[in-house]
Amino acid sequence: MLERNEIDAKYKWDLSVIYADDSAFLKEYANTEKLVKGFASHEKTMCKSARGFFAAFEDMAKIEEVIDRLWQYASLNFSVDTSNNNYQALAAKVQSLAVAAGEVSWFFTPYILKLDASVIDGWFTECPELSKYRRRVDKILREKPYTLTDECEKLLSKIQDCLGSHSNIRSIFSNSDIRYGKIKNEEGKSVELTDPTYVTHLMSSDRRVRQAAFRTIYKTYEQFGNTYATMYNGRVKEACTLAKIKGFKDSITASTFGDEVTPEIYNNLINSVHKGLDVLYEYYELKRRVLGVDKLHMYDLYAPLIGSLDRRYEYDEAVVEVLKTAEIFGSEYYENLKAGLTERGWVDVYPTKGKRGGAFSSGCPGTEPYILLNYNGTYDNVSTLAHEAGHSMHTWFSTHYNEPHNSGYRIFVAEVASTVNELLLAHRKLRECKSDDERLYILNNLMETYKGTLYRQTMFAEFERDMHALCEKGEPLTADLINKKYYKLVRRYFGPNVVCDKQIAYEWMRVPHFYNCFYVYKYSTCISAATAIVKRIENEGESYIGKYIDFLKCGDSKSPLESLLVAGIDMTDPNVVNGAIEDFASCIKQFDDIYKKA
Repeated sequence: MLERNEIDAKYKWDLSVIYADDSAFLKEYANTEKLVKGFASHEKTMCKSARGFFAAFEDMAKIEEVIDRLWQYASLNFSVDTSNNNYQALAAKVQSLAVAAGEVSWFFTPYILKLDASVIDGWFTECPELSKYRRRVDKILREKPYTLTDECEKLLSKIQDCLGSHSNIRSIFSNSDIRYGKIKNEEGKSVELTDPTYVTHLMSSDRRVRQAAFRTIYKTYEQFGNTYATMYNGRVKEACTLAKIKGFKDSITASTFGDEVTPEIYNNLINSVHKGLDVLYEYYELKRRVLGVDKLHMYDLYAPLIGSLDRRYEYDEAVVEVLKTAEIFGSEYYENLKAGLTERGWVDVYPTKGKRGGAFSSGCPGTEPYILLNYNGTYDNVSTLAHEAGHSMHTWFSTHYNEPHNSGYRIFVAEVASTVNELLLAHRKLRECKSDDERLYILNNLMETYKGTLYRQTMFAEFERDMHALCEKGEPLTADLINKKYYKLVRRYFGPNVVCDKQIAYEWMRVPHFYNCFYVYKYSTCISAATAIVKRIENEGESYIGKYIDFLKCGDSKSPLESLLVAGIDMTDPNVVNGAIEDFASCIKQFDDIYKKA
């Protein structure tokens, strides 16, 4: 693997746009420390006049904006060299500053909640500059029915670190303490099995390796079932108890309230996917036939239907592919993306020693929307660039068309723009493919995306909903109960064409997202919304693009549901999810038709 200094500068991101160097960073940090300490003065003035109210919001927004920028500089520098203790230390300093800002501003939200609505409305009239904070004030005020006394809120804030312990314990236990055993790889060599490498082994073309990995890892999880059940039961009880203390009906209502949606959105997703399970069953039957096995087992589900493509893409070719896909979005989108990918240093392209793995997009007001890749020339890497470019352009529009405090779009819509780009790239490549092998490869990618993001995440969402409901009825979540419930759910989702091996009952122990309660359903709603948007782009062309760009411009100036309505997507309509299921069915049919004639 290359050292970082061996990579051409044009393939590395330019973080000097944020701060010229560490000295500039430290100077801004010192100034922000003073601003944070000075915020305490607003406690006596923010609720006495319109000007005092406005001044508190101005300083709060300034502190948040600078802390975000400081964090970007430190964390992005660290991500390309995780052995660099300097940037690790700078990132820790920023985290400490954020904690200090939270402590000194403890009164900000409680004091606002104590004000009469008529007083606040009067101040908005008296001080027109306040209008840019209307959305933020409204978001705070909607919390009023679920806000406790000052003493109770202070107490809850002091125990937040303790409340997050279940996730931390699970992470350390799973990643550091457990040993999963050894298996023999394709060459017959004994290799250590780890949780991160497990999926790699499941994707092996050698069925013996897949089966060995599956049985070995779940034999280990089975041994620690009571430990995992205790950790998960604790996390669920924590969420249910906090929801009740706050005055919510239940934990799912509390969580979706935080997303600015309702439990109906959550439940409608599950109901729609239930009605589309026959399509998933068709996919598994197709997979069984293509793999040539009598029965499809759980350890066969990740086996590739198509081998890797010989076609390789140089990074500059990948940029051309992504920009070609982006042409439909109009000049503002296209020209800014082109400049970012080719001139303005948005992307850190290649794997280097010490660089973190994977890919991500990260940016905030005052920075570029940076992209980290570990590019190696496959079509999947091209698709990843398209995906991350979608995130970055969502960030670009959000930060350029909103005040900084309204620019951070919500998780509920965070994967929409990225998935739109990914789908448009795949659809265009399918139209342009010169070989059936390439078509089959891309269709297989699309099928895996729908299977994994729409169906699998919805199954996880249903599991979470059921577990929290049992807890709220006073039923302890024992290992035996969770295993039985999870296995029953797996059998429903995988249907008659898959052998549900008994070991799959322990799979819930592998999923860290369950400790971030009611999070995974948003993956499913995002791919559904993205599919609906892509259909409208492909059917309506330029006449629709303006609506989509306006959606990207929303940032957090509207709720997630309102933002999607700007793009003409109504997430309360079951047809949005149904449309994604129809697209999945279309991919299956196209793949099957090509495969049969091959």
